Amino acid sequence: MPSLVQSVDWTALAPAAIPAVLAVAVLVADLFLPKERKDLLAWATVGGLALAALSLIPLRAGRHATFCLTDEKMRPLHDGQATATAGCSYAADHFTLVVQALVLGGALLTALLSVNTQDDLPAGEYWFLLLSSAAGAALLPASRDLATLIVALEVTTLPAFALVGLRRGDRLSSEAALKFFLSSVAATAVSLLGISFVYAATGTLHLAAVADGLAHAPAQLATLAKVGAALTLVGFAFKLAAAPFHFWVPDTYAGAPLPVAAYLSVVGKAAGFSGLILVSVIAFRPYDDVWGPTFGVLAALTMTVGNVGALRQRPGVERGAVRLLAWSSIGQAGYLLVPLAAASDADSPAHEIGTTVAYALMYAVVNLGAFAVAALVSRTAPLGRLSDYRGLYASRPAAALALGFFLLCLAGLPPGIIGLFAKVAVFSSAVGAQHGWLAVVMAVNVVIALVYYLRWTALLFARPEGAAEHAGEPAPVPADGGATAVSRTPVGLVAAIALTAAAGIVLSGAPQLILRYAQGSLL
Repeated sequence: MPSLVQSVDWTALAPAAIPAVLAVAVLVADLFLPKERKDLLAWATVGGLALAALSLIPLRAGRHATFCLTDEKMRPLHDGQATATAGCSYAADHFTLVVQALVLGGALLTALLSVNTQDDLPAGEYWFLLLSSAAGAALLPASRDLATLIVALEVTTLPAFALVGLRRGDRLSSEAALKFFLSSVAATAVSLLGISFVYAATGTLHLAAVADGLAHAPAQLATLAKVGAALTLVGFAFKLAAAPFHFWVPDTYAGAPLPVAAYLSVVGKAAGFSGLILVSVIAFRPYDDVWGPTFGVLAALTMTVGNVGALRQRPGVERGAVRLLAWSSIGQAGYLLVPLAAASDADSPAHEIGTTVAYALMYAVVNLGAFAVAALVSRTAPLGRLSDYRGLYASRPAAALALGFFLLCLAGLPPGIIGLFAKVAVFSSAVGAQHGWLAVVMAVNVVIALVYYLRWTALLFARPEGAAEHAGEPAPVPADGGATAVSRTPVGLVAAIALTAAAGIVLSGAPQLILRYAQGSLL
């Protein structure tokens, strides 16, 4: 009988534990701080998330694992790394560290976006929910059993839909939270049913042991195991907003506070994809002949639905900018699924997993940057229409240049070299796996995406409305020379735009910093 005594490596747990502990501390501190000192909670959150990201440095060797049954031993992988066996529930390997860096960095930028921009929201609850969700997102890629995986996924999601509906008295916010909640509950129910079937068929919840159990499942339990695997993957498809389970995304993003929409588009998606990778590539590897083609169909459908939906957005529609980014995020999810579909035909899925992670890293940087500029523009144009960006270069040249750069990265056009290279890596994974039809679908969707990305970029540099009537007249200058308008821009918002722009420029100049993950072994 295996021992119930668990070993605990607190160093390995630090990236998830620090946000969790800080969340409780922030909630308690909110009870005692006067209203004029609530900013301390925001900067404490920023500092705590930065500390959590720094805690990844001692783990960079990727050899930590904890919550292991004592009769299980560590065994080396083919690349010499040590990782947890079927008896370990938490592993801080290279895959875990890269995804944790992504989600903690995304949460940190979300916190910067929120500093002094969400004054209409209750401060203590907002920062508590954000930190709680970040803790779950950091735990998820390290999970190596189905129970921990589903708990981490729910800890990520439940605070998120509370964040969406936190703006009291806003009908759109309440409607968005309700749609997000219903889809989340449905996904959880389906996933839990699937996990229970898998456990009944294999007698274990640890991912590596599940794979072995499925490969040697008794004939009378084979159908139950296959149904359980399918239901589990369907649940993750809901979480990832893969078509046809994407219906909640546009309304949720449009109704949520802008920093929360940015968080969902990057951190929530990254956490969900990490869970999907772990479940499919490790636990359900014996069924790769089933989930591989399924992922291919989902990828084609998702990218097409997302890009066509973004193409249909009109300049005068209220909150059209966020809706376009929401539909775009659905299309990007389709691109992320392409390497996973190719992984089913690979003897070792290391290259395909690395390609997905590399693309997710690129997408996270530039998409957060786009949301940051949208948050800046919304301070003077609260309706959030695409037409509000017309002539942005004339009034805010730095913001217009930054947003144009982010959009070109998402489109995969120079000077957004990192976006181009990431798309080529994804395209190559499909071609290399003999998924030519999927590569063709992706190529068509890239062309569709060019239309709406370039259309938005052109608006930034178009002549402002009313400029024709006043051509040749000097632009009116505020009495303070514009200093007041600049000073009113929150420093956190400026920092978020600057950090994402700098990261995008560096990565476009040296794309190998990210694309090397496509050539390495993370799992």
